[in-house]
Amino acid sequence: MDIKIQEVVIWLKNRRCSCCIMSDIGGIEITFDNSGTCNYCRDAAKWMKYEYHPDDIGQKKLEALLAEVKQAGEGKKYDCIMGISGGLDSSYLAYLGSKWGLRVLAVHVDDGYDTEISKQNIRKLIEKTGFDYEVIAPDPEQYNALTLAYMKAGVPNIAVPQDNILFAFLYAKMKEYRIPYFFSGANLALESITPSGNTWKNSDVTNIKAIHKLFGTKPIDKLKFYGTLEKQFDKYLFGIHTATPLDYVDYNRERAFQELADFCGFEYYGGKHLENALTAFIQLRWFPEKFSVDKREWHLSSMIVSGQITRDEALRLLEAPLYDAAMMRAYEQQIADNMSVSVAELEELLRQPGHQHNEYKIEDDGWFFKLYMWVKKVRRSFLDVFRK
Repeated sequence: MDIKIQEVVIWLKNRRCSCCIMSDIGGIEITFDNSGTCNYCRDAAKWMKYEYHPDDIGQKKLEALLAEVKQAGEGKKYDCIMGISGGLDSSYLAYLGSKWGLRVLAVHVDDGYDTEISKQNIRKLIEKTGFDYEVIAPDPEQYNALTLAYMKAGVPNIAVPQDNILFAFLYAKMKEYRIPYFFSGANLALESITPSGNTWKNSDVTNIKAIHKLFGTKPIDKLKFYGTLEKQFDKYLFGIHTATPLDYVDYNRERAFQELADFCGFEYYGGKHLENALTAFIQLRWFPEKFSVDKREWHLSSMIVSGQITRDEALRLLEAPLYDAAMMRAYEQQIADNMSVSVAELEELLRQPGHQHNEYKIEDDGWFFKLYMWVKKVRRSFLDVFRK
C-alpha cells in the first residue's frame, strides 16, 4: 500500500469528534459529518433539547411528577422505589427524594464487590434520609460462577448478571408493595452518550442462559432473572412507570458531590461506576484491554454536551492513567478469590479474543420479540419526526 494512502486509512480509523471526544477506536458504531462532529453529539443534543430541562420547564415537570407520585402512593406504604448503588447518580437522587418528602423504599444488590467507600456512603445516606432499606445478596457461588461464565464467553458486558438480578429484585418489590413508580438515576446530564457496539442489554435472559449453558459450571436455579418482555408486560399489567427526575433538575456533577458531602458525609469513590470492584475491573481493564473501549470517552463527552466541562478539559482528563495499579491488584485478587480462580487465570481470560453477545443465542431470535422491537422502532421514529 502506498505510504500516503496508508496514512489516510490510519487517520480514517482513528478519528476523534471535533465537538466531544468520542473516537472510532473500539468497534463502536460511529459516523462523522463534514465538520467532524459525531452522530452521538448530534443525537445527544437533539434528545437533550426535548428531554433535559434544568430550567423552569423542568421545575414544572418535576412538580407535576411529584404530585402524581404522591397521589398514587396514598394509602400505600411507599410512593416510589429506588435502586441504591453507592454511586453518585442513585445517591443524589435519594438525597433529592428526601428533600421532596417522598416515602421511598431503597433497594441494593450486594454482590460481594461493594467497595468500602460505597458501603459507608450507602450507610450514611440511608441513616440520613431515614428510608426503608432492603438488600438482596444473590447466591455467591452461583452468581460468581455465572459471571465467570461471561468472562469465559469473552463478551463485553459481563455486568449483565449483576444488573439483571437488580431489576428482578426491583420489580418483585414493586409488585409486592404495589409501588407503581421506579425512580431511576439515569440522566442525560452525565449519560447522554451511550454508544452502540461492544455492549448488550441486561434484560436478555435468553443470552444469559445460552452463555451459562456453554460456559457455566454451577446451576443458576437460585438466581432470579427478569426478561425484556416480562418487564414490558409488568409495565402494562401493573401500571409500572419509570421516571428520571434528574432530567428535571440542574444536575451538575461537582455540585452534586458537594451537596451529598454536606448532607451525609458522602465521599468520592474514584470515578463513574467505580463504586463496585467488579464494575471497576470491567470499566478499567475488561473494556479497554479486550475491546479497546475507554468508557471515559462516553462519560466525559456527555459532560461536554451538558456544558459541565470543555473539550480541552476532557482531553486532559483522558490523558490520566486509567487506574491506580495497587488498587486494581486488590480488586483482581478479590474477584479471583470470589470466583475460585487464580489471578493468573483471570489475566489469561483478559488475553483471550473478545466475542460479541450475538455470537450466542439471543432473545432477538424469537418472532414475538422481533414484532415487539419493530413496533418500538416505529414508535421511536414517529417521535423523532414529531420532534423535528
